[in-house]
Amino acid sequence: MKILLVCMEHDYGDPARGRSYEYFNFYDSLRASHTVELFDYMQNLKAHGRDRMNRMLVETAAEGHFDVAIFSPYTDQMDPAAVDSVRMHTRTLCFFHDDNWRQDFVRAWAPRFDFFTSSDYECRNKYVKAGLPHVIHFPFGANERLYKPLGSPKRYDVSFVGGWNPAREWLIRRLRKAGIEVAVAGFGWPGGIIEHDVMVRMFNETRINLNLTNSRCWDLRMLASRPINGMRQLRSKKTAEQIKARHFEINACGAFQLSYYVEGLERAFQIGNEIAVYVDADDMIDKVRYYLADDELRERIAAAGHRRTMAEHTFAQRFEGVFAQMGVSNSQGVAA
Repeated sequence: MKILLVCMEHDYGDPARGRSYEYFNFYDSLRASHTVELFDYMQNLKAHGRDRMNRMLVETAAEGHFDVAIFSPYTDQMDPAAVDSVRMHTRTLCFFHDDNWRQDFVRAWAPRFDFFTSSDYECRNKYVKAGLPHVIHFPFGANERLYKPLGSPKRYDVSFVGGWNPAREWLIRRLRKAGIEVAVAGFGWPGGIIEHDVMVRMFNETRINLNLTNSRCWDLRMLASRPINGMRQLRSKKTAEQIKARHFEINACGAFQLSYYVEGLERAFQIGNEIAVYVDADDMIDKVRYYLADDELRERIAAAGHRRTMAEHTFAQRFEGVFAQMGVSNSQGVAA
């Protein structure tokens, strides 16, 4: 199948931040079985301006004879008329992985595509009632070509990889104050961003991989820790928790994960058997100590989480399922 993938090649369109989530998980997964042309709308916008970029998008769709065009929009880079024009040349699909807290954005754009996705397990009920029945449930997943067990010896007791925010910083500081060493990497932290393969190796080499919340936090202790934290929470647009990519990526590496709880997580993994969760900062500290003291239990949960991920949560499975629901050919082409 020939696919036009309209996304950013680099994280938030910034080459200094490395390749994007879409590049590693959509592009790399799809090109293993299909012919994929990546249209980097952000770099084309920077090079040519918004109007020209949108014309280039339509020209690419008109000339490429694609079976499907897959969009992963950010904000207002694309012209609605251009998206409508692409739809005249091929079937279209739009990813809205953050629809839990970007409802206005989703409802404005979803009608312009043949299909759109939601990571919410209740998306059918929610969107059908809103007059948007062309939704497809498509949770985050893992690219098994990149996220995998490496057999590496453990170097870290506890680690966290992800972008900085005040709630995460507060949780890390509480762990360290409790005498628990935590290795931290990601945008905004002193250690900065690490390469993708280094991140995968870090998952493998860690006894307890933390998956920390990225939504608003109203724990009074966190708010009181710094005067500015309350204002930061009010300004945050991430008002709702959701299942994220890290839930699947850590488990795909055969690594042990201690995560925040979010509704629906139990539908992806058996809590306590395939993934561990904490409910607040104090529980997180207790759980870290508990699982650090039991190697056999950690390894058993990690192995079970890996088996579940490979059986149900790879992007190869996700894409073939969505293509079947769209009614597009699943014939395989030559990887680009």
